[in-house]
Amino acid sequence: MTYEQITLFLLFAVVLTLLMWGRWRYDLVSFAALVAAVVLGVVPADRAFSGFANDATVIVALVLVAGHGLTRSGAIELITRGIIAKPRSVPLHLAMLGGIAAGLSAFMNNVAALALTMPVDIQAAQKAKRPPSLTLMPLAAATILGGLATLIGTPANIIIASYREQASGTPFAMFDFAPVGLAVAVVGLAFLALIGWRIIPQRESGNAMAELAAMKNYVSELVVEAKAKAIGQRIADLDPIADEHDTQIVGLVRKDKRLPGRARAEEILEGDLLVVEGAPEALNNLASALGLGFQGKSGEKAPLDAGQGFIEAVVSQESRLIGRSANEVQMLRGYGISLLGISRRGKTLRQRVRRTPLQAGDVLLLLGASESMDEVLARLDCLPLARTPTLTRHDKALLAIGLFVGAIALSVSGFLPLTIGLSLVVIAYVLTDIVPIREVYEAIDWPIIILLGALIPMGEALESSGGTMLIADAIAQTTQTMPAWVALTTMLVVTMLLSDILNNAATAVIAAPIAYGLANAMGVNPDAFLMAVAIGASCAFLTPIGHQNSLLIMGPGGYEFSDYWKFGLPLEVLTVVVAVPAILVFWPL
Repeated sequence: MTYEQITLFLLFAVVLTLLMWGRWRYDLVSFAALVAAVVLGVVPADRAFSGFANDATVIVALVLVAGHGLTRSGAIELITRGIIAKPRSVPLHLAMLGGIAAGLSAFMNNVAALALTMPVDIQAAQKAKRPPSLTLMPLAAATILGGLATLIGTPANIIIASYREQASGTPFAMFDFAPVGLAVAVVGLAFLALIGWRIIPQRESGNAMAELAAMKNYVSELVVEAKAKAIGQRIADLDPIADEHDTQIVGLVRKDKRLPGRARAEEILEGDLLVVEGAPEALNNLASALGLGFQGKSGEKAPLDAGQGFIEAVVSQESRLIGRSANEVQMLRGYGISLLGISRRGKTLRQRVRRTPLQAGDVLLLLGASESMDEVLARLDCLPLARTPTLTRHDKALLAIGLFVGAIALSVSGFLPLTIGLSLVVIAYVLTDIVPIREVYEAIDWPIIILLGALIPMGEALESSGGTMLIADAIAQTTQTMPAWVALTTMLVVTMLLSDILNNAATAVIAAPIAYGLANAMGVNPDAFLMAVAIGASCAFLTPIGHQNSLLIMGPGGYEFSDYWKFGLPLEVLTVVVAVPAILVFWPL
């Protein structure tokens, strides 16, 4: 082996070890490795930051912003609103919500898809009086499976497409992943709905909000706007829809005066204020259903300060709160947020809470201003379990959907490159105030961008030095007496196992050139092996650390580490059984 090969192998070994250890963030580890590679002379200095200009990195960033716009506009709520209208059996619930979550994750970041559907799932579990642990893990798996179907569904697919362009001159198109990805997703979703949820141990969720159920709900004044559906109706006429959304209309304000009693027989006019009592998420849903807007201050005396509410939030892997005790999180006070409690793996910490160092997957019970809660949680890298109402622009939902679908259509038709199409979406979202300019940068998952930008040049260096061919030749030698589909299966399984302990983007960067070299060494179609890597890199179900979605549901679902492999092993086996024949059919060797 040459000096370059030995050095790069050692660097990647160190990177993999540190990523598995998890002591330092993966963006820091990967960037430090890139700098070391430049200093050691194995990555040219003029190529050190080429990864940040790579299409894969740019597309990931743009997809994150576009997904934030769809969330902020209320477009997703239009789709999920009917899921919790009434209790359903677990199989039917998972078929409906899991299908929606998978469909969303095909066109937006799958972490965002989970963030949107997890509160819906938890509310549905509460209505059905079942533990959310039965459905949260299948839901997280559904968001991962859905991303397999399109180019932008997961960073791994974007990386694979970009690598194919680098290796052969032509990238994979938007729906080239669909035949194999859909086959795996459909069978996987069927497994989740019919069998998967039955093998998950039933655990009680550490839902700290349940402890507040005895308290009075939040009181808010909702503005009756010109196009509101409530205009012309009486308060009594709105009781059914208020009950459906777990709220109660307790009064009516007209011309700054509270009408006598509850004014139940009064006809509602434009400009009136409906005084509504309910949880923040329930108020949000009712406002959306009736076309109402939120009033900045409540005209009535509420159990909480006007504009405040409770919220649960999950600490993500990148959160600046990790390792800090509650006593040390003074930054929350600067944001006007109070930390009331911590729930960890289904057990709410009631004593000595402020001395407990926070961990990824912890559920925090927070109290603060609803109008700024989303921004605060984004800055702290926490995922809300219940979205605050004031930041949702329901009037922009159809516009947001139309702009996004239009850009995808232009890209699929070949009229515009995907990078330009998504760029136009982001610009249009800013100009139409769907996404404020400051939130463009907050919506981007910068650790993932740093990871990609750092590892792509190192992957290119490993390939140009002949390092990937050495690995590919070793695998080829091992499987040379076997049919080519055995080597394909081996590549899929190895990639899947690697992704169970690493970030899926990092796995794709490392495995793609190896798979391509292996196919060339065996004289077979390299596209088939790249598809195997795409499936394997995303399908990480054995551990909570394999994919961020798996970790984020650990606290709310009350799961133990061992629950994941019991659920994930049959799902990964099923994935291999479905993916290999599908690849052989649609991408023949």
